[in-house]
Amino acid sequence: MKLRIKKDDFVQVISGNDKGKTGKVLKVFPKEGRLIIEGVNIRKRHTKPSQKSTQGGIIEKEMSINASNVMILDPKTSEPTRIGSKIILDEKTNKKKITRISRKTGEMFPITK
Repeated sequence: MKLRIKKDDFVQVISGNDKGKTGKVLKVFPKEGRLIIEGVNIRKRHTKPSQKSTQGGIIEKEMSINASNVMILDPKTSEPTRIGSKIILDEKTNKKKITRISRKTGEMFPITK
């Protein structure tokens, strides 16, 4: 399964317990088809004191969510949209590039690295 959602994209959850929440994608796991989104699917984790965290205790952290449960937000209208692709010619290098576009407005998504 090819994921069209990249790190730093803004997405909205369309199904599950966190339906309707929006957030920024922090991490993408393309092989598993899962994402970690800021402020979504927060779970409590009981940790023992260790070298990393000397305190220990109950920590709240974001867990992964299936990529099929989210839709990317349109850069123009901030509404959920599907993603398409378009081939454009780069002026500097004269090479063809594939860019992601919004299906609703045709707006190009910002290029992230």
